[in-house]
Amino acid sequence: MKENFDFLMPSVNFFGKGVIKKIGDRAKMLNMKKPLIVTDKFLRSMDNGPVAQTLASLEAVGVPYTIYDGVEPNPKIRNIQEAKKVYLDNDCDSIITVGGGSSHDAGKGTGIILTNGDDITKLAGIETLQNPLPPLMAVNTTAGTGSELTRHCVITNEKTKLKFVVVSWRNIPLVSFNDPMLMLDVPASLTAATGMDTFVQAIEPYVSTNRNEITDGQCIQAIKLVEESLREAVANGHNIEARTKMVEAEMLGGMAFNNADLGYVHAMAHQLGGQYDAPHGVCCAMLLPIVEKYNIVAAPERFAQLAKIMGENTDGLSTRDAADLSIKAMRQMCDDVKIPRSIKAIGAKPEDFELMAENALKDGNAFSNPRKGTKEEIVQLFQEAYDQK
Repeated sequence: MKENFDFLMPSVNFFGKGVIKKIGDRAKMLNMKKPLIVTDKFLRSMDNGPVAQTLASLEAVGVPYTIYDGVEPNPKIRNIQEAKKVYLDNDCDSIITVGGGSSHDAGKGTGIILTNGDDITKLAGIETLQNPLPPLMAVNTTAGTGSELTRHCVITNEKTKLKFVVVSWRNIPLVSFNDPMLMLDVPASLTAATGMDTFVQAIEPYVSTNRNEITDGQCIQAIKLVEESLREAVANGHNIEARTKMVEAEMLGGMAFNNADLGYVHAMAHQLGGQYDAPHGVCCAMLLPIVEKYNIVAAPERFAQLAKIMGENTDGLSTRDAADLSIKAMRQMCDDVKIPRSIKAIGAKPEDFELMAENALKDGNAFSNPRKGTKEEIVQLFQEAYDQK
């Protein structure tokens, strides 16, 4: 556990029913003259949806705007290049992202290439940005990625089918908005996928080599909230209490991994998402029990504690046996929210595993994993995720 650490998060975070109405006032406070709204076509098309409510808040205080609604799942380089053109053609001076992780990453990516050079692939890595992004606010619509809070920007190179991460404190939005009422109509499958991403983003920092006392507390509470509410949110999306708890969990997990980092689950999931354009949360969930079982030997006490946090009875068990119960609980959660067990479900092919394993070990999330693996071991983990039933 790190004794000396910094702790990063947006300077202002609005949470709760109706906070989306505060967007216009905050835009005025930040002196936004003409923000670019970065979102997707589905959210833009919704009557009185998150985009419509964002625009209404801006209009109420007289802030003009321009919209880019071309964000794709697993946002591509072409998306941020298109958004940059819209930004420049319309004399924008700031960015407001509306959506889940894809919109937030696309907005960050747009800001990056506006101020740090057009070739974002050269900026992959940790703290590579020399210049600040344009003023950025993030309106979140899923209890999932935590991207509205974090320094991570994940983009897919559509030519190479590789995801890469630009990690910098400069990517952190100035203001985040998390209104649970925006999430009531999110479909069950997307609720499950994004909710499992939240679950993973609370578990990985808890066993990370970069963890600290503050992130431990955030992880513990986030895991408990997911255990209490994800199944209910998937079963009934209009359960406001469950939705609210999932947003709280998502925010806590985002703050935790923003500072303690992640591990091989995310490093490997990025390869699956880039190669097969698969939903990020689903990729993480399918890998979670496999990767964390592999990690147990590096931190058995932490995994034994995880079992207790997830509600397993560990009385009278050895540390190692208690640790195994944490994997059981992870798999049960995946099954309960209908996540496929095998990565065959997203089109994974064994002939791709060697290259994906090589790239996973280069991913920025790999370096804080508690167990240090070889390419051959990562290939084996992909194979186990492929074979599991």
